[in-house]
Amino acid sequence: MSGATSLVDGHGRRIDYLRVSVTDRCDLRCTYCLPADFKDFDAPAHWLSHAEMARLAGVFVGLGVRKLRLTGGEPLTRGGLPALVRGVAALPGLQDLSLSTNGTRLARHAAALRAAGVARLNVSLDTLDAGAYARITGRDCLDDVLRGLDAARAAGFSPIKLNAVVQAHTPEPDLDRLLAYACRQGFILRLIEPMPVGDTGRRGAGADLSVLGSQLAVRHGLMPALAGSGAGPARYWSNTDGCLVLGVITPMSQHFCAACNRVRLGADGTLYLCLGQRDSVPLGAQMRQGASDAQLALAIRAAIAAKPERHDFHARPEHIVRFMSQTGG
Repeated sequence: MSGATSLVDGHGRRIDYLRVSVTDRCDLRCTYCLPADFKDFDAPAHWLSHAEMARLAGVFVGLGVRKLRLTGGEPLTRGGLPALVRGVAALPGLQDLSLSTNGTRLARHAAALRAAGVARLNVSLDTLDAGAYARITGRDCLDDVLRGLDAARAAGFSPIKLNAVVQAHTPEPDLDRLLAYACRQGFILRLIEPMPVGDTGRRGAGADLSVLGSQLAVRHGLMPALAGSGAGPARYWSNTDGCLVLGVITPMSQHFCAACNRVRLGADGTLYLCLGQRDSVPLGAQMRQGASDAQLALAIRAAIAAKPERHDFHARPEHIVRFMSQTGG
């Protein structure tokens, strides 16, 4: 493919990270993500096939994307995922392939995913209290997630990051317990402020982690890390051995839009340029209408050039009506 192998948006940011949703479906109903009775998922016929996803991913990698994360919904609810992983992992130029999961099915899939080429995992885990977990997610399956984490560690994933969404009412002792667990297991705990995406996201109030993260780090004897893990949005603390063990992601209290390096691809091939804006491009539809790789590359370059400067969650919290699972995490 001709042309410079880099994507730079209109604000001078290099876009080298793509998140690909393989499905908008999930087997949990987390209170900040999906309504308990939500059934308005996209028809599977609208999802890109694994071959179509790998093809689009290849166009992005040819344009300079170096990091790719498979997400959902819950990606492990879609069959045949190792085949997609193998196809994407083989793309020349891709340097990092990871996966986000809620962990409920991880125990049975961890070894196959690692063998196929996934190197790193992010696992959603908001609490170690079984009752609280069931109230948050709508399912009593915390033990399944913990078994999945054990299987992932045994399979050789590194690092394994635990993503915990922190609400205003989240008990601080729950966070202390999560951090102690992460330290024992060799995981990295990342605390995340929820964003007002969809009706569920707007109903709850999130905690201000710009302060809470520092307080938690002090209680556990952690030190601010000089550098984070990659070019992502988290700020990290390390233990006395220099290992990262705690991070905070603060899209609301301290947004990181100026350093944004990512875009998202929905399960139907829709390119979303910002979580907090409506801008999107139907790349999947264009591909199914016969667009060549060169034409798709031109559409991607034009989209990246128009990427919004920042989200509007503070000024217009009602702006995004789609649910997080429909965007790709």
